[in-house]
Amino acid sequence: MTTSAQTRTPDFEQFLHVLRRDKPPTHLPFYEHIASGGFTSERTGIDWTRLDWQQQDAWRVYTDFWLDMGFDGVPIEIPPELPVEIHEERTSQVSQGSEAFVSIRTMEDFERYPWPDPDTAVDLGHYERAAACLPDGAKLVAGVCAGPYEWASRLLGVEGLSTALYLQPELVRAVFDKIDAIHTTALRQIAAMEAVGACRQGDDLGFKTSTFLSPDHLRQYVFPIYKKMTTIAHQAGKPFILHSCGNLAEVYEDLIEDCGIDAKHSFEDVIMPVTAFKEQYGHRVTPLGGLDVDFICRADEASLRRYVRETAEICFADGFWALGTGNSLTDYMPVANYLIVLDEASKITP
Repeated sequence: MTTSAQTRTPDFEQFLHVLRRDKPPTHLPFYEHIASGGFTSERTGIDWTRLDWQQQDAWRVYTDFWLDMGFDGVPIEIPPELPVEIHEERTSQVSQGSEAFVSIRTMEDFERYPWPDPDTAVDLGHYERAAACLPDGAKLVAGVCAGPYEWASRLLGVEGLSTALYLQPELVRAVFDKIDAIHTTALRQIAAMEAVGACRQGDDLGFKTSTFLSPDHLRQYVFPIYKKMTTIAHQAGKPFILHSCGNLAEVYEDLIEDCGIDAKHSFEDVIMPVTAFKEQYGHRVTPLGGLDVDFICRADEASLRRYVRETAEICFADGFWALGTGNSLTDYMPVANYLIVLDEASKITP
């Protein structure tokens, strides 16, 4: 196992201060959305593909992975039981996130689809097993794996959803209503867990230049679900984090003012660096992460430490930021480089 430069005693209250923007934390918290199997295997020395997630031991490895690096909260998302058909094997033109898993094309397909009972659609046992591994001071940052847009675009396909918005709007509405019931029911159950300190949703809404759906369609189908999610989290006394890749410039006001998110994760320098987001929106919503993945992979130690300091000077000046990557911990990211980032961050005080 590659050892970290410093191990901190978890104190989730400090991360809550960052999310709620009530007072500066006593240390700079860390936050990541996910870590790849390759990164976690390299870091822990355990083959991630051989773990049995129905067993407590697997979740202990998982929680220790985060806590041993100085995190106060452990990210966790479990997908609902929404089966998809694998009907495409082509390696060009069609990607897995596009048309390869389309399962619904018509209302007849929708009616035949094996929609799960919202009350049991997500296996809550995984959250409970992870919770049982937490030491005092640590909490889960929990949600449902893949968001409303991602599930709709998977079940209908990106092309299928795009055309159905105009040719079969009743089908689009029916699919989003089903996803709404599944996600909000599961989140209500998750938010009620004592071990959950904050709620979250990952839902990649866009790419480099815009959102996949028009802002009006997002307001019609997706954002009402987000608003329900934030309400559920807030009623349980917990903040709500949105992870979304893409250029969301046209809808940030919707997300902040109407949906009521507390924090935003996923930043890409070519779209809007986290420092720019902090300066424009940081007095209303907390940015999380934002360090460029490519830079972390390629830079030398001195450059990494300088990069962390320079970003923190802007993003953590008021105490309301959590350090992390702009997206996730990838297979190709050198573990040693990321640990340098965390080591430098652990020396930064509000």
